[in-house]
Amino acid sequence: MTAYRFLTGPDDAAFCHRVTEALSLGWRLHGSPSLTFDPTQNRVICGQALIKDVEGLDYRPDMKLSEV
Repeated sequence: MTAYRFLTGPDDAAFCHRVTEALSLGWRLHGSPSLTFDPTQNRVICGQALIKDVEGLDYRPDMKLSEV
């Protein structure tokens, strides 16, 4: 199974740490990051898609992708 996640958050160190943690757990970057500006909160929001190949596991709609 190939799992897919899309992380989002403010453009700050915490977001970079979330992506780094996912990479250290075997996730791979999928495509380029995306950025948008939130004028209400006056900040940049980041997004990054991640994928991970998981052997011996079948997809279920109720699975927590952050835990595969």
